[in-house]
Amino acid sequence: MPGVLVHEWLSRHGGSENVFEVLSRVFPDAERFCLWNDSDGRFQDVRQTLLAKTPLRRSKAAAVPFMPLAWRHLPRTDADWVLCSSHLFAHHARFGGLARDAPKLVYAHTPARYVWIPELDGRGDRLGARAVSALLKSVDRKRAQEPVAIAANSAFIAQRIARTWERESVVIHPPVDVAAYAAAPTELTTTRDRRTLAALPPEFLLGVSRFVPYKRLDRVIEAGRASGLPVVLAGSGPDEPRLRAIAERHSEQIVFVTDPSASVLAELYRRSLALVFPAIEDFGIMPVEAMATGTPVVASAAGGTAETVIDGVTGALVHEWTRAELKVAVEKAISADPEACVTRAFEFDTPVFIDRVADWVAGVTGAARATAPAASEGPRR
Repeated sequence: MPGVLVHEWLSRHGGSENVFEVLSRVFPDAERFCLWNDSDGRFQDVRQTLLAKTPLRRSKAAAVPFMPLAWRHLPRTDADWVLCSSHLFAHHARFGGLARDAPKLVYAHTPARYVWIPELDGRGDRLGARAVSALLKSVDRKRAQEPVAIAANSAFIAQRIARTWERESVVIHPPVDVAAYAAAPTELTTTRDRRTLAALPPEFLLGVSRFVPYKRLDRVIEAGRASGLPVVLAGSGPDEPRLRAIAERHSEQIVFVTDPSASVLAELYRRSLALVFPAIEDFGIMPVEAMATGTPVVASAAGGTAETVIDGVTGALVHEWTRAELKVAVEKAISADPEACVTRAFEFDTPVFIDRVADWVAGVTGAARATAPAASEGPRR
């Protein structure tokens, strides 16, 4: 019998959704489950939990206390193994039928930040959230003892798993579509995209992510001030008014690109002198995407970016985000060899993930190794 793939909720976009999509290609015969599916058709034929039939699906924060219970009451299925893609409580999954006693594996994007490290995510750093997280810690650690094996998406997360769940894990970095970003640029097809690129400064530092406070895009502006270079901020989100207010207080040129298309994002990477990525991420996909285009990265020396960006070779790692250190870091980054950046990025390409995760599941379960699909093959819909 084939296995079962489990994920948290499914959205249209997201790094964990990208992992789930590739896992679905690696294990095309596996049944799939999620809390609820809000992917607007990206993922089809994915079974949902009882929470999908309630108003709670419209509020993740309100649903959190009920998620562990939903995961413990999954239907009967006769699977040989269970693989959970987890960043909250998906690793709690328990099925009826033969799957209840089947080996469970977990690909961990992180132990739940809301529960274990709320100081890194403001959504979990409120009084009510802290009260709930205190109750959930013991059960979450208990459920984390059930898997026969855990893979972490970075060494940074492996350390967090050891500290919170008290488990060892192997590191399998998530898939990045490096080949697509390393390919020759395609012609822009919309007038909006062409106008966006025409308005860019000839040289600039790039900051790109969701506009939320913990991404610290204000530090990208500070890097531009320290180096005397224009800044382009690409993305969208609730922190945009604050970032625009900061920009208005400075004389340096700061350009906002709202909701860039995939083609524009790739071109922003290519045209920028360096991507400045201050956030402390579990892994950090965007720095790898930037390096795939030959663009170096200025990133935090803490978190997953310290595993992908090689200081002095493909960019610079920053310990203290002072103006003096930022000036040196930008100078170091823009002197990096573009070919070295591309070569490094390919170490995280999707086929690398496919081979590693297929071998891991086969090695743990004793099942025959899955036949990995070609990287260009589309996802199962």
